[in-house]
Amino acid sequence: MPKQKKGEGFHSAAGLIRYFDSEDDKALKIPPWFVIGLCIVVSAVVIVAEVLYPT
Repeated sequence: MPKQKKGEGFHSAAGLIRYFDSEDDKALKIPPWFVIGLCIVVSAVVIVAEVLYPT
């Protein structure tokens, strides 16, 4: 079996960290309360649809 190179994981991880840090400024920022509210609304729509149109 070939020997594994030491330190290779940190080097590649540093590149990923640098990539995600640079993308963070342009990312779409959604507040957590919006996600929770959207989940509640979607759940309510599914429940109402099941009541109105039973299978």
